[in-house]
Amino acid sequence: MKVSRRAALSEDERLDALGRLLTDADVPVRLRAAGVIALLYAQPVSRIVRLSVDDVIRDGDTVLLRLGEPASPVPAPVAALLLEHIANRDNMNTATNPASCWLFPGRRAGQPFRPDHLSALLNEVGVPAAAARGAAIRQQLLELPGPVVAGALGYHDKTTSRLIRETGGTWSRYAPGDHARSPTGWVPRGASNS
Repeated sequence: MKVSRRAALSEDERLDALGRLLTDADVPVRLRAAGVIALLYAQPVSRIVRLSVDDVIRDGDTVLLRLGEPASPVPAPVAALLLEHIANRDNMNTATNPASCWLFPGRRAGQPFRPDHLSALLNEVGVPAAAARGAAIRQQLLELPGPVVAGALGYHDKTTSRLIRETGGTWSRYAPGDHARSPTGWVPRGASNS
């Protein structure tokens, strides 16, 4: 049996879908929030449904989304959407789910939304989840070093390295690690050793 995959969205398609999800009040908020996470943070639906409300971190006026380390900053329009979703999550009024910690709670007690169902719903609103995720990760890798993307978005270094080679990214020689620290014995130009 041959499995066919849809090609990643183009950058224009990704940005169009992102803009639509941020502004189209006819699309349910939970689908808008889940779609934005796929389109902006390259998360597979199986990981999106496993996010908890504690993964959305408020630090004063800043909102962060914990996908890896460090947590990723959330732009203001996306932060507003996520906070609106948290305040009005579906499936919270049943006797089985009144205190659910899932960002996308399912209908069963203690369970998140089913990934296959969320994927189908996203597809119905014009966001093919796998193609959206593919476009998002490739764009991230064109803008940032692979190890940074891997750590922040919860990807494996080997995955981001492979994708960099496929996309022709320019960060292939980035050295991960603590760049704030100077090598032992290193002295900046113009400084004296005395």
